This record gives sequence, C-alpha cells and structure tokens, in this order.
Amino acid sequence: MKIIKVSDITNLVEKLCIDACCVISDDINNKFKSCLETEKSPLGKNVLSTLIENAKIARDECSPMCQDTGVTVVFVKMGQNVKIEGGFIEDAINQGVRQGYEKGYLRKSVVRSPIDRVNTGDNTPAVIHYEIVPEDIFHITVSPKGFGSENKSALKMLTPSEGVEGIKRFVINTVSVAGGNPCPPIIVGVGIGGTMEKAALMSKKALLRPLNTKNPDPVLANLEAELLDEINKLGIGPAGFGGTTTALGVHIMTYATHIAGLPVSVNIGCHATRHAEGEL
Repeated sequence: MKIIKVSDITNLVEKLCIDACCVISDDINNKFKSCLETEKSPLGKNVLSTLIENAKIARDECSPMCQDTGVTVVFVKMGQNVKIEGGFIEDAINQGVRQGYEKGYLRKSVVRSPIDRVNTGDNTPAVIHYEIVPEDIFHITVSPKGFGSENKSALKMLTPSEGVEGIKRFVINTVSVAGGNPCPPIIVGVGIGGTMEKAALMSKKALLRPLNTKNPDPVLANLEAELLDEINKLGIGPAGFGGTTTALGVHIMTYATHIAGLPVSVNIGCHATRHAEGEL
C-alpha cells in the first residue's frame, strides 16, 4: 500500500498550478514552430512568432502566458490501494490551488455561485475528476481552463443515423461559430459516446494528449486528420486574423454508448491549452 500525505499533495498542486500557467508544453511550442514554416498568411506568421516569443518570456520570467489563468481543472489518477494520510484529499488539492495562485500571482477568476457572481478570492474550488486504477500510483494533472475557449465548447446528442458525417458537421460547425474568440490556433478535443457527461469529460481529457502522438485507433486517427484538414480550410487563422493554421490538432476519445444514442462533445483548447503533471 502506498501512503500519500496531504501536505505533499498540496505542495505538488501548488507547483503544478504555477508551472501550467507559466511553462507551455514542449509539444505545443514545437508545433508553433512547425506551423510558422507552413503558414501562408504573413499576418498569421507574425501572430505565431509572437506566441513563440510570449511563451519564451513566460517561461524565462515565470510569468503567466495569459491573463486568464482559468478555472483550475484537476485530474487525479489514483490506485485503489493508495491511502491518503493526514486529511481529506479534496481539501489538500484546493489548498494547493489557493497557494499556487497566490504565490504565482495568478488571476483569481472563480466566483462562488453562477447566480450571485461573488469572487472567492483564491480561485477555489477546483473542478476535480478522479480515476481509480489498479496500480499503486498517484498522478495529478492540473489544467487551468480559460473561458475564452470554454465558452465556445459545445455538446450535442446526435441520433445514431447521423453517423460519422453528423459528427464531422457538428465539430466543424462548432469551430466555425467559435471563430477567433478561443484564441487560435486551437486544439480540438472531441468526446464521442457514453452519456452526456461522459462525452464532455472525454472531450476535455482529449486535450491533454500530446500533439506529437497519434491516436492508437487507425479509424479515429484518420478521422482526426480529416477534421484537422477541414478545420484549417476554414481560414480563421492565428488569433482569428486569417490564415491556414486554425487548429494545431484534433484529438478524439470514444466510449461505449446506448443503441439509441450518439453523444458528441467538442471542448476547445486555446493556443496554450495549459497543463502540467506530476506524481507522488
């Protein structure tokens, strides 16, 4: 049995909050550079160059790469035999968020209620998702989600008869309607199947897959490539100023579903799609 102290969880979450907001992942930064070589629009090239420079400054100065440091979304992968010692795991995670946002001078964007809109002052509570696995591991991914991109995400309960063509129409239409608002070039996470909430969760988790990896399912890999090509033909371009780089990648996750259902969720990640991960 692995024993994890709540103080270690808090310290790890604090660090990951700062890292996620200040250090862009290598796969995204490298994709910026490769897209800079292929982008057809001079203005689009200028935007991509600015994003690369911005990422470097943020990393070097440990400064947030974007002013919207988001709602803190936390994914916990935890072995079923892991024991948390010294307190409640959720309190430990929220304390880490509280400390990270204070220490990192990150903007506090969370309101306590969607009705009264009073800011909590420390970016808590986090949105936490748990996954229980057989291994004795404790892995945390922190993914701050800004609402320029979150507000343009969408979910639709398609009928099975709409099939793959219906999925493609919905994904492409969602990106088209979003336009330049989610700070392109974007990453498009797509969840297909399960139930309404399962599809939404998969679409968000899909954003975490590195851009330099291929979907292990060849059918889904081909669908991702087709959607990426069609999305980049929309001409929205970097920052919405036009160009051939509207999306950096399309990532799809699927799950078993009901005979009468075809839930599809599209979660749009901004150009940064921030995340950082660690283990205890």
